Amino acid sequence: MTTWQWIGVAAAALLFFWGVGAYNRLMSLRNAIGEAFAQLDAHLKARSEACDKLLAAVAPRLPSEQATFDALASAQAESQAAAQASRAKPWAPDPVGSLAVASALHAAALTRLMSLLDHQAELRSETEIDALVSELKLIERQRAFARQVFNQAVSQYNEALQQFPTRVLANLYGFSEARSL
Repeated sequence: MTTWQWIGVAAAALLFFWGVGAYNRLMSLRNAIGEAFAQLDAHLKARSEACDKLLAAVAPRLPSEQATFDALASAQAESQAAAQASRAKPWAPDPVGSLAVASALHAAALTRLMSLLDHQAELRSETEIDALVSELKLIERQRAFARQVFNQAVSQYNEALQQFPTRVLANLYGFSEARSL
């Protein structure tokens, strides 16, 4: 082989290994999104269970507030459906966008219920309801942290997609931007 042929082989090998490295890096970052979503999903499930318990404890005592309970139950069902759709591909922008909207609706309904409970001193004085409210507040703080971790993973992945020369290969490999919550 001539010198030019060796240079060509070396350049081709360099490009090949760079492409493999870029692919592995993007896959690693995309897998980090999946791991972060798994943590977030666990908190979403815990929030759902805590909301169910709180609704079961409070609804019979406040029949005049059925609209509030129905709104929370509806928002919770929508949030669970959106989370289910996001579980398969948490880096896909459409299901995560639906989850973001559903989470915002759930947060608004939950805020309304918490405000209602804040104005019902006799209910808050009950140990069971106070414990459920405290548990739900703790879960919400944990979920907020898990959401932040998820958003950081999405940000790192999207930054890697925008960097040159990885950006050139991202379309070839079928990688697209992820959406944060």
